Amino acid sequence: QAAGAIVGGAYFGDKLSPFSDTTNLAPIAAGSNLFDHIRHMLWTTTPAWLIGLLVYFLMGWTSGEDQAATMERAENIQQVLVDGFEFSWLLLIPLCITLYFAMRKKPVIPGMLFSAAVAVLLAIFVQHMDMATAVKSMVTGFEAATGDVIVDKLLTRGGMVSMMHVTLIAFCAFAFGGIVQKAGMLDVLLEHLLKVANTVGRIVASTVASSMAVALMTGSSFLSILIPGELFAPAYRKFNLAAKNLSRTTEDSGTVIVPLVPWSIAGVFMAGTLGVDTLAYAPWAIMCYTGFIFALLYGFTGIAMAPRVNEDETVPGS
Repeated sequence: QAAGAIVGGAYFGDKLSPFSDTTNLAPIAAGSNLFDHIRHMLWTTTPAWLIGLLVYFLMGWTSGEDQAATMERAENIQQVLVDGFEFSWLLLIPLCITLYFAMRKKPVIPGMLFSAAVAVLLAIFVQHMDMATAVKSMVTGFEAATGDVIVDKLLTRGGMVSMMHVTLIAFCAFAFGGIVQKAGMLDVLLEHLLKVANTVGRIVASTVASSMAVALMTGSSFLSILIPGELFAPAYRKFNLAAKNLSRTTEDSGTVIVPLVPWSIAGVFMAGTLGVDTLAYAPWAIMCYTGFIFALLYGFTGIAMAPRVNEDETVPGS
């Protein structure tokens, strides 16, 4: 139960973070805008998160288990963090910069670069890290050495290099998509698809089914976004639907489904880190499988299905 709650909470943050790889890929694949995409996801992500929160609250309220060991472990982790790092309100500055750029609809890349530069300065002056180590952490990722296995595994990550495999997958996927489109195969597939998916609700349902199918077959959250995004973009335009509807649906049925797939990298990582089998924690990762239900509900009722606004959209894959 706890493992499922952790996975659900982690992917709640992952979906709504402008620094998340999948959150950046989804609007690119669909032709939407990053911050419009994030705001539009609140329609499905927030109720899914609230349902999970309610279930976890009721579970905790009715549970008769002794939580002393868990609380002691949490306190130990807190103490390791306090001993190893300096904590200051100044560390919230990069987050505030990101939120400012998001609320003011400023360009994403300058916001990220500015936030990263400030974070490097804070690492130097607040955490007393030398410049070479700070810059290296930004490029190749931070390597924690606190002596606590769980804390080290939690903090050792990041860096621009870690995004290279995502970039490579995106390039290959869009290259394949371009070949398929120019060869006319996509038009033929779309023509047959629209004979069945001839309403907004059916288009959304087809998107959900396609994203889930790709997630189950490949175990890749990137491909579960890129392939349906490339395939369904013309259909959403035909029904005068904003691209952010498509990007939201691929995240609701692709990104958050992958950690529930036992043979996916995310599923293996979660199971290994948490020490719980993927299929054992999956029923309790409530946020991961309730989002697409709201996506289907909105698709068939028309609620929260934004109409297309040309100036807010780009060519999918650009």
